[in-house]
Amino acid sequence: MDKKLVIIDGNSIINRAFYALPEMNNKEGLKTNAIYGFTTMLFKIIDTYKPTHISVAFDRKAPTFRHIEFEDYKAGRKKMPDELKVQFEPLKELLDRFQINRLELDGYEADDIIGTVSKLGEENGYKVYIVTGDKDAIQLASDKTTTLITKKGIGEVEEYDFDEVIKRYEMTPTQFIDLKGLMGDKSDNIPGIPGVGEKTGIKLIKEYSSVEGIIENIENLKGSIKKKVEENKELAIKSKMLATIVRDVPIDINLDDLKYGDFDPNRVVEYFRYLGFTSLIPRVIEIDDKEKLNFDNENYNIKKLEDIECFVKEASNKKEVLIKTVRKEGNILEKNILYIFVSTDGSNIYYIEEDNISDLKEILLSKEIKKFGYNLKDDYIALKSYDIKLENMYFDIAIAEYLIDSMSSTSYECSAIAMKYLTKKVKSTEELLGKGVKAKKYQDLEFEELSTHISQILSTVYNVNSIMESNLKEMDIDGLFYHIEMPLVEVLGDMEHEGIKVDKEKLNELGTEFKEIIKRLEKEIYDIAGEEFNINSPKQLGVILFEKLGLPVVKKTKTGYSTNADVLEKLKNQSPIIDKITEYRQIVKLNSTYVEGLLNIINPISNRIHSSFNQTITTTGRISSTEPNLQNIPVKLEIGRNIRKVFIADENCKLVDADYSQVELRVLAQMSQDENMIDAFKHNEDIHTKTASQVFDVDAKDVTSELRSAAKAINFGIVYGKSDFGLADDLNIPVKQAKEYIEGYFEKYDKIKNYMDQTIEKATEDGYVTTIFNRRRYIPEIKSSNFMERNRGKRFAMNAPIQGSAADIIKIAMVNVYKKLEEKNLKSKLILQVHDELIVEAIKEELDIVKSIVKDEMENAVLMDVHLDVDLNIGDSWYETK
Repeated sequence: MDKKLVIIDGNSIINRAFYALPEMNNKEGLKTNAIYGFTTMLFKIIDTYKPTHISVAFDRKAPTFRHIEFEDYKAGRKKMPDELKVQFEPLKELLDRFQINRLELDGYEADDIIGTVSKLGEENGYKVYIVTGDKDAIQLASDKTTTLITKKGIGEVEEYDFDEVIKRYEMTPTQFIDLKGLMGDKSDNIPGIPGVGEKTGIKLIKEYSSVEGIIENIENLKGSIKKKVEENKELAIKSKMLATIVRDVPIDINLDDLKYGDFDPNRVVEYFRYLGFTSLIPRVIEIDDKEKLNFDNENYNIKKLEDIECFVKEASNKKEVLIKTVRKEGNILEKNILYIFVSTDGSNIYYIEEDNISDLKEILLSKEIKKFGYNLKDDYIALKSYDIKLENMYFDIAIAEYLIDSMSSTSYECSAIAMKYLTKKVKSTEELLGKGVKAKKYQDLEFEELSTHISQILSTVYNVNSIMESNLKEMDIDGLFYHIEMPLVEVLGDMEHEGIKVDKEKLNELGTEFKEIIKRLEKEIYDIAGEEFNINSPKQLGVILFEKLGLPVVKKTKTGYSTNADVLEKLKNQSPIIDKITEYRQIVKLNSTYVEGLLNIINPISNRIHSSFNQTITTTGRISSTEPNLQNIPVKLEIGRNIRKVFIADENCKLVDADYSQVELRVLAQMSQDENMIDAFKHNEDIHTKTASQVFDVDAKDVTSELRSAAKAINFGIVYGKSDFGLADDLNIPVKQAKEYIEGYFEKYDKIKNYMDQTIEKATEDGYVTTIFNRRRYIPEIKSSNFMERNRGKRFAMNAPIQGSAADIIKIAMVNVYKKLEEKNLKSKLILQVHDELIVEAIKEELDIVKSIVKDEMENAVLMDVHLDVDLNIGDSWYETK
């Protein structure tokens, strides 16, 4: 095997990676973008050049001989950002785990070490590759050494060997030193000859070979160039010296020490997990001997389940079963299961087809047998169409991972979980089915491919379960997992399956109304503009606003004028056209999203909309919904609120809408233990009036609506960690006045101030905050050296425990309301949750008991010093309940 030596300029590559990639952090708040970029480049070099030996050279802080020779060497160079500085030691730790040699020496730069090692490699018959972003290293190119210069950040390299340098620059590699001696280098503060650029420098070197040759032939030079060389010849000699890479650094090096490949991949994988580089773990598998890793070499025993009785007995004895259903695409209310795969040990995998589903009823319906799986809600919904309720959904690895790592950058797909915990390759859904219009469906896959994939999922569930259980206990979130999140799977599954009824006729009426408004607004906009144009085109709109109408330009983009919402807000008093455009955009969005959008997803069987409720999306713990997003129905405008008229109760039913009153402020009072705020809630005082009275020092009866609105903005501003700038913007007041408001607030509610300060302090120390129920929100931003980023982290730290606790409370209420309705054998159903609001579709005959259940369970979801208050309303439509 040919000996190939790769030498990497550590400082150059980590620096380029830092500026090429967006900010990244691990859970502890360590910045990692430069390490990530360096590592991806390392993998690419290993893949492409297959080195037998590797070394990484680093600069030292100590002055080099160049600094001693020339005091101003590298003077004025921008100081290294702290966010980059902190990534050097972790990178070196990673290199050590890869068993990759590191070299650095006081008095010399990384370039000099690279020059010395590359020369040693050449002399010993190695093919040498130098990896750097610094073109100075081109001087080291030769027949045996190729200099790889990074370009486009760190994604690509240009190769320079001796012939390539001659071909591209018509000079030898060593003449690059002379060129720099003439031109100088601003980045290193090497002076060169003032006024000599690259073009002139190359011409002189081609004619006289070197700086010395040019100086010897000064008499042959003409014009200003003669004068420049004559006056700066010593400077040129010194500059050449500074630019020359030393190739005889007194460093004790044995090339055998640079051998690459003998590393423990498990130690690398462990460090990747710490850094949060789960997506890079497969690369370790690709470059290493797979026998050293816990790689997935399992041979699954996949069989059709023939002996049902035996399997039922085994599952009953173990009191647990792994389960995964595979559905073909179709209506949520139709029977569309292709297979159900089950196992008790993660190795012996059994499947049944649709016709035999009833054979598994004893297991599926058993409350004694724990069900383990991945995305169990999908299994629950799939079985609902067969009148089978999947009981005792005990452990879902996606939900467990969501609690363990709420800021996962690789989602909660089984593929990411398998790689993170087991170093096991499992295809993601996208890898299995593809994406876009060419994506396959499960029914399109060959059975062998499908069954192997599902077997890998079940094996992952089986093998990560105990690890995850330990993590949940260690983090003290096992209670949150078992008593709140897992019971919620069934609740959300039922809500999705049940859906909410839609009045199609009312929806069409709204569509007609919206189109008429859009048409009217178009005419009014055209009249003001004096011509017709495409209102939806930012480019055309920009020309009308800023060129034809002459409005002041607020912001420009690469393609022209910005006309986004913020820009229009700043221009709203400049011309009547602005309000028209803003209204036009709002109505167009309402029509496309909530009329045309909803019409397209009404279920033809139920005439209801079946939104998907997501448990693992938000970092705060809130539930989100998609297709459609029912959490985001607009309510600020009356015409937007009209959308709620289309969501109606079924025949012989009413909608019971229960909304927590100021739940986040009550949580704030509880968590801060502020007596003033607790007292206000205990005496059912209007909290915003009370705050206005306290902050503005007026009697409660004298609080005006304006003062109350300002107090409301302050109350919620505090909850969301708003600064004086943010509050000033909200209230349209000077920053100084907003600051006085906040200071006045904290004077009256001093315990809240203490709580906020302590929360920020703890978040800075721990890297995360917790809710009342120990849900964690990691906040790496709070450790940033960037002022703006750090302040953003502080806002997250102040808000996350409050918003997250409120989210936990509504989840507890959902579970309790659902259980109570079921316990009483009621036909009424919980059908919707939106932020702090629950909606039950109640049978008219059950209305009174449903109202009692909902109010009681919501108000007693958790016992606090501050009573939870619920506003309860009844109506035939969602609109009527508000």
